[in-house]
Amino acid sequence: MQNKISNTATVKRSGKKISAGPAEKKMKKGENLFHDLFLDDLKDIYWAERHLSKNLPKVVKAATTDELREAVSAHLGETEAQVKKLEKVFELVGERAQAKKCDAMAGLVEEVAGCIEDTEKNTYTRDAGLIVCAQKIEHYEIATYGSLTEFARTMGHNEAAQILEEILEEEKAADKKLNEIATSTVNRMALGEWEQEGVAVE
Repeated sequence: MQNKISNTATVKRSGKKISAGPAEKKMKKGENLFHDLFLDDLKDIYWAERHLSKNLPKVVKAATTDELREAVSAHLGETEAQVKKLEKVFELVGERAQAKKCDAMAGLVEEVAGCIEDTEKNTYTRDAGLIVCAQKIEHYEIATYGSLTEFARTMGHNEAAQILEEILEEEKAADKKLNEIATSTVNRMALGEWEQEGVAVE
């Protein structure tokens, strides 16, 4: 007697209709859940990049050294381009571009505002603080884009994965540049200001 499996999906194989077993249904559900996880993080970083693009000009204005101003200005241009790249990723995975508030990025941007408020204008100490805040942002983005790249690659979205990996490399380069600025001059000069009770840069 042929066994009957209730509530199973019917699929085609080798020209014949057969019932998909529970394991197959579970795998399909798992694939959907993985896609949903990917999409949730994609919406999160999309909001984050848009929020950053609105707030990075404040960092440019607050920075003391030309080197930091130039680095942040350059990354602002990258960030605006990254928003467009993320919209392309949404398209490639068959979804509408949609932003979901990223509480982590909102908090990190608040830290930037706090740093500006708590430090003296035209000091290396302010730049040292801004670099710390900026690197926290970069590290969050690096972690997010690293995961999204692998998620996309796992699901076979190779073109989307390539775009996400391009953004990942941009974030890594920005973090490296910030570190170079800090270690080459800013940290040392900020220490000098502290020892001299905060002498401002002329």
